[in-house]
Amino acid sequence: MPISEPLPRAQCAGAVLMIRPAAFDYNPETAGTNSLQRQSGDSGARANNALAKEEFQRVVRALRSEGVTVCDLDDTALPPKPDAVFPNNWVTFHADGTVVLYPMFAENRRRERRRDVIDAVAASTGFKISRILDLTQHEQHGRCLEGTGSLVLDHANRTAYACVSPRTHPAVIEEWSQELGYEAVVFRAVDRGGSPIYHTNVLMCIGERVVVAGTGAIVPQDRSRVLEWLKGTGREIIEIGHNEIERFAGNMLELGSWDEALGDYRVLAMSACARESLSPEMFARLSACTDTVLAVPIPTIEKLSGGSVRCMLAEIFLPS
Repeated sequence: MPISEPLPRAQCAGAVLMIRPAAFDYNPETAGTNSLQRQSGDSGARANNALAKEEFQRVVRALRSEGVTVCDLDDTALPPKPDAVFPNNWVTFHADGTVVLYPMFAENRRRERRRDVIDAVAASTGFKISRILDLTQHEQHGRCLEGTGSLVLDHANRTAYACVSPRTHPAVIEEWSQELGYEAVVFRAVDRGGSPIYHTNVLMCIGERVVVAGTGAIVPQDRSRVLEWLKGTGREIIEIGHNEIERFAGNMLELGSWDEALGDYRVLAMSACARESLSPEMFARLSACTDTVLAVPIPTIEKLSGGSVRCMLAEIFLPS
């Protein structure tokens, strides 16, 4: 079990990678495993991409207004990549200089992996690449692990939480954990219809002082075990159910910033939809555990892709 003790700053990254969409749209290749995706009969692909770009810029502006470093790069128009706005699924940047490349479920999402993006992150943020851990060979065997969609990481206690789904395979979790030196807490979670929840970050967020956990979706035989691990960290635990999960209240990310007057402080980013789903009591508890809450409206991205603000942010952990 993790030991309850003061948490280091390393839980919250101060920089993120974001990819400006060039061909955002509903992706039929991911819809079979993502019950939160919804088709839109009102707009064509060009209109959907234009709306997604506007929503993307809202998130960029909101984060920068709070002092978070944003490395915002453009997607390439060809080949079309409808989910390129979610780079956290294919790459992670770790404080020791490790870059991890992940095996993806949908073939058209594998196109998102770009070495020029990794190099641009290094050039713009000062991230120094020490090694690249490439796990993509698992795709040949139908095994996937979609970055910090599949993994919700407690960096302070070196623990990785992962709910099994077609996009999150136990064998790849084990390899990742051994390579990065984390202990894995693997469990199962299902939506209202009993299907596996596609990504762990849809139902769990771990900040410096708080955990938001969709315990109502974790299967009964795993629920107490997961809660025991979370309680052992000493963080405030806010439990949510299917109503909040379906409105992306589990899909948040806490980031670090610095201000001359305030010093180090924490910024919790979520969507406006997620914020509205929380009861006043839940939101009061959440607000008490962070310094600033950003709630940004991204309705087009949420509806068509079934992902929210956290999915748009690939953390960049720079050496302290």
